[in-house]
Amino acid sequence: MAIRKKNDSTVTLVAGGDIGPVIEPMEHYAKLIMPVWRKADLRFGQCERTYSTRGREPQFTGSTGGSHSRLPPHMASIWETTGTEIISLASNHTMDWGPEPLVDTRKLFAKMGKYPIGAGKDIKEAREPAIVERNGVKIAFLAYTSVLRDGQAAGPRTAGMAPLRAYTHYVADDYQPGTPPTVISVPHEGDVAAMQDDIRRAKQLADVVVMSIHWGVRFAPKTIATYQPTVAHAAIDAGADLILGHHAHVPKAVEVYKGKVCFYSIGNFMTNGTGSRSKFFDWNLMWYRVDAECLRDRLYCLPSHCRMTMVAKAVFSRKGVERVSFLPAHINSKAQPAVVKRKDPKFAEMLDYMEWVSDQHAHKFRCDGDEIVVETSGITGK
Repeated sequence: MAIRKKNDSTVTLVAGGDIGPVIEPMEHYAKLIMPVWRKADLRFGQCERTYSTRGREPQFTGSTGGSHSRLPPHMASIWETTGTEIISLASNHTMDWGPEPLVDTRKLFAKMGKYPIGAGKDIKEAREPAIVERNGVKIAFLAYTSVLRDGQAAGPRTAGMAPLRAYTHYVADDYQPGTPPTVISVPHEGDVAAMQDDIRRAKQLADVVVMSIHWGVRFAPKTIATYQPTVAHAAIDAGADLILGHHAHVPKAVEVYKGKVCFYSIGNFMTNGTGSRSKFFDWNLMWYRVDAECLRDRLYCLPSHCRMTMVAKAVFSRKGVERVSFLPAHINSKAQPAVVKRKDPKFAEMLDYMEWVSDQHAHKFRCDGDEIVVETSGITGK
């Protein structure tokens, strides 16, 4: 791990998307990424599992369930292996097995010395920021989810997640049978107001506020739901300095709004796929191929475009965010993420992809070695 001088006034954060492999050994998934991951001062990850022996088996029908979303506590070792300190528990799978596994998982992470955010024994704990100080810089972390079922939001006396819910409306707008409708989604006003209150309070306690949010349309390579920019802009208006989005399993747009960066999705990180089908589908509408080598190894059976990912990176000081960038990465058939160097063709592929998915949003990228820097000077967004 890099050693910094005591008077060093900056902090480097790295962030990865969904973490929660379900096939042992746990240390297998971190082998290729650790040379980059361990160099940072702080590490963030999105937890896709709970670690407990309690709870009730999911009773969901007609949609993805949670048969692997509760794991034995010893499998939480992936978080110790990687040294990931900041852990968002605001996931669509956090409450699959009921409130007990969530409470157990939060206690387990606290015992490890981690900072769990975004879910808890009640709404107060779920919305409470983690304030972390490194090198004299204080960073506040908050987490929310837009992907949750009824009854899974935390309440005054009930366990759950910090919600940022959205309403969805469908408008048929084409004469061709079977054509998808226009999908309009708007955020829950009360949840947006609560989020903004949280951010304003956190801003009074820290130099930088980082917001994590589990949201968006999964697997679709470019689609941004209409509620997402509204929420992102409201968060930044309230004082958020960086937004880390996830859930979609694939990288999505990067937007600069009022000089602040929103990663709409940083993609997958250390997780397994969901079966061994040669085709992967959603809503009986979109079908995706799974690469032959992934079907062979059966550790990462997800659509081909979900093998692209990134390590988001930010440098903070007492003045705020000094630099934001991302390191293009690729997930191999053994479910191991690895940063790709600039001379690797996959680097150019990822840069081209990110330009495409971001082309409806204010942004400007520049290459600096093996990193892609997100320029913020002079870019304000709409």
